[in-house]
Formats: sequence, structure tokens, C-alpha cells
Amino acid sequence: MAIYRRETFVDAPFEDVWAFHSTIDGLDALTPGFMNLEIERVTGPDGEPDPEVLETGARIELSMRPFGVGPRQHWTSVVTERTEEDGAAMFHDAMEEGPFPTWEHTHRFFADGDGTRLVDHVRYDLPGGALGRAVSPFGRIGLEPMFRGRHRTTKEILEEHSGT
Repeated sequence: MAIYRRETFVDAPFEDVWAFHSTIDGLDALTPGFMNLEIERVTGPDGEPDPEVLETGARIELSMRPFGVGPRQHWTSVVTERTEEDGAAMFHDAMEEGPFPTWEHTHRFFADGDGTRLVDHVRYDLPGGALGRAVSPFGRIGLEPMFRGRHRTTKEILEEHSGT
């Protein structure tokens, strides 16, 4: 299994960064336009539609059509863990159905002075069986620009909002 990791300092309060990433609106805002994201359904842990916060057990059903090429790729992700303690928080989501044999994404947030350290950690395998697993480390070529863009957008939205 391959691993991708990216860390960024966001000059915005921990509470704001955590709250932004805890909603489906945050996911929508952070997904690059070229992915052509459609959020099809979001359900909370008790099956309630469109929860305000993505708690443990929340399911996100979406589809993407990168660059408008090929058929839409359907993806179902489930929040499997979510914790918040004094100045630190995390949530973990796992792909239940989608284009990757394995996709597990842990989002971590740490208060750092008046700002926040944001850390994304993804464990994944590319499709294609043994060959996909063998070349999975090269998946970072596609992941790097996407996560760089997500972190840049987080900074733009939240640093502007916090007035820094």
C-alpha cells in the first residue's frame, strides 16, 4: 500500500479550520473544478439526510468525471473515526466503493499559536491488481497537485475569512 502525506500551516484559528473541514460544503469547496464533482447524497450516522457535521458513521456518495473525460466515477466514503481534544482533532474516512481498491484518508488538525497545522495522510492502492499495487507509489504524481490545490484553497478561504 502506498502512502501520500501533505502538511500545511493555515494562518487561521484551529476552530475555524476544523469546522470548515467537518462539513460537506468544505469538501465541495476544496475539490478542484476539473474533477467535476457531484455530491449525490450525504447521510448522517442515524440515516438523517444532509447532516451539518460529518460525524463518525456519515456516508458520502459522490461522483466525479475528471477533465470531463470518460464515464462518471462513483465513490462512496464513510467517516470511520472522528475525535476532537484540546487543540487537536482528526477524522478518518475510508472509500467503501469507488475507483481505488484501497483509499483511507486521515485528516488531522493541530492548534499552532494563532494558526493551525493541517495534515493529510492517505493510504491507497491504484487499480490494476498486482501491477496497480506495484506502481501505486507513482500515484503521488496525481495526488500532489490535487492536495496542493486543496491546501492552497483552505489557506485562501480561511486566512481571508480570519482577516490575516
